[in-house]
Amino acid sequence: MTGTADRRVTANLALTLDGRYHGPGGPSDFGMFVPYVTSEVAREHLTRIHQGATTALLGRVNAEGFMGFWPAVAGDADADPRDRGYAEWLVDTEKVVLSTTLSEAPWERTRVVNAPAADVVAELRSEGGGDILVNSSPSVIKPLLAADLVDRLYLMILPEIAGGGGRLFEDGLPSTRWALGRRETGELGEMAVVYDRVR
Repeated sequence: MTGTADRRVTANLALTLDGRYHGPGGPSDFGMFVPYVTSEVAREHLTRIHQGATTALLGRVNAEGFMGFWPAVAGDADADPRDRGYAEWLVDTEKVVLSTTLSEAPWERTRVVNAPAADVVAELRSEGGGDILVNSSPSVIKPLLAADLVDRLYLMILPEIAGGGGRLFEDGLPSTRWALGRRETGELGEMAVVYDRVR
């Protein structure tokens, strides 16, 4: 496959109304997210995020959580077909994990890289085709937003105010404009939105 600088960088994350990707209890505080992640809108959104993506770019923490959970879903005949489709994609696709602590990847089709996210994206854009999906890894999404390297945002907006916790859009980001490509609202008030960077 011929490399292309036109590979799109997409990012997926769930956020509360106050822009938090976890609650005030720290990175494992996801209690308020739970009611929404298995809704019809969320599952359709999950299906969309990996269509066209040929590389998953992850931080170490998310990689460990994902690879500890999703492979079992890929093999579960009783799982929701949308969950299973995403799980099979994640298991089978190329995965690049950014880490300063891992020396080798404990998962198949995975390589570990200790380098800035922007440098890794530049390398990935030169060596393959298809989208590069930064999947629910704010430690990777944030520096890519700061470098204006994200082309599409897949966001789940949850009707909750966390009042504390990690915030995706921090002060100091470059001013950018985004076009709404899709919006769906679920029965619980959650919204799945897709924004494309206007360049």
